Amino acid sequence: MSEAPDWFWEAVETESTSGFVEVEDIDINYLSWSKPAQSGLLFVHGHNAHAHWWDFIAPSFMDDHQTVALDLSGMGDSDHRDAYSNDTYAEEILAAADENQMPQETVLVAHSFGGMMALRVVSKYPDRFKGLVLLDSGVRHPEDVEERGPQVERWTKPKIYPSREIALARFRLQPPQQCENQYIVDHIARHSVEFDDAEDGWVWKFDDELNSRMSVNGNLEEDYRSISIPMALIYGAQSESFSAKSAAYMKELKPDLQVVEMAEAQHHLFLDQPLAFMDHLKQILSGW
Repeated sequence: MSEAPDWFWEAVETESTSGFVEVEDIDINYLSWSKPAQSGLLFVHGHNAHAHWWDFIAPSFMDDHQTVALDLSGMGDSDHRDAYSNDTYAEEILAAADENQMPQETVLVAHSFGGMMALRVVSKYPDRFKGLVLLDSGVRHPEDVEERGPQVERWTKPKIYPSREIALARFRLQPPQQCENQYIVDHIARHSVEFDDAEDGWVWKFDDELNSRMSVNGNLEEDYRSISIPMALIYGAQSESFSAKSAAYMKELKPDLQVVEMAEAQHHLFLDQPLAFMDHLKQILSGW
């Protein structure tokens, strides 16, 4: 286990402001690290995650971009819904950008489940964003879909813990993987629990009914095919969620897609190799 380096502390101690925007009758939380600028980066987290997954990433881009991250509904500090859909999540991403007056020169950076939601918003609003960077996410090769089954996260109903310390000790990445940078996992865990007065205990900050209340409209591959703005894919070579076969399939569908394989990374690639990930992202952005 490595100790937290100076760059990490500098990033997570960078001041951010939190705000809410109403989308379809509920409040959506967002974090903002910088003021409106000529270009922007809007970060979208994965399934049952939250905006604080980007605390150690977003500040590194402040000098050149307005940086914002949101909590999708049912996760983090956003409200829960009676029903969820990719169309609703698309509206939440759009609202976070508009509420923060992010320019058209804004790139979406979206991980896992968030990548699928980002594909939806870009397909619905083709002129709103400048580009899209997918992280271990996107259209899977038909053989991968058959072999691996539907993309459903392996979550069970969360338990109620008697103390914050016990909850934090039980925190695990999903899908399960080891991460050498335990200081990053610990930081994420600290922002992943809250006290529930009704349950009189500590619970995870996500709606445990989200999967059963989720519906998907349209077709992911059709959304992907329809997009004309620049796109890039960064994936982990050791990921159990996304394969080189799927990356090649996406490249076949969209020859202009930039593809970066991170050899030593798994699904949570920016936790595994944060500095290398930031270098890759900066290189992609510099070309757009």
